[in-house]
Amino acid sequence: MGILSATVRFSFYLAPKPDQADQGNPPKVMGKLESSPDVYRFSEHYLPWHAHITAVTVAPEARRLGIGRLLTEQLEAAADANDAWFVDLFVRKTNYKAITFYKSMGYSIFRVVKDYYGDHSSDPAQSSEDAYDMRKPMKRDVKLEHIREDGEKFEVDPGDVW
Repeated sequence: MGILSATVRFSFYLAPKPDQADQGNPPKVMGKLESSPDVYRFSEHYLPWHAHITAVTVAPEARRLGIGRLLTEQLEAAADANDAWFVDLFVRKTNYKAITFYKSMGYSIFRVVKDYYGDHSSDPAQSSEDAYDMRKPMKRDVKLEHIREDGEKFEVDPGDVW
């Protein structure tokens, strides 16, 4: 994964068709989506029932083929099927490509998490970097209670999110 990614425990992988291995070509992971384990529902920091994207990574040679969108849409479908209020994710404020990608899929900035990342992706003189907490409402959130239009104005500390 790249410097703009995070590492977690649970993964979903999208690979080429199994019959490609029969042709002497080993299967290759082209993209993956990682999400938080279900056990977090029992945490004291529990948010309303939701799905969380921890990382979406697509191999460089497989980018711009819609794999990231497909993976994200599959998680959203699972979130709706399990009656989630929203899907959320954290992204570095400097990761403009990811922010644009998620906004194109209907995500919006819910809040800014100050100093969320313990390093800075583009300025080694900086000791940390802020994150956007981005959300997309699911079908259950009919009144859009779990999103806001001006999320850039709401700043929280990392200890306020989990």
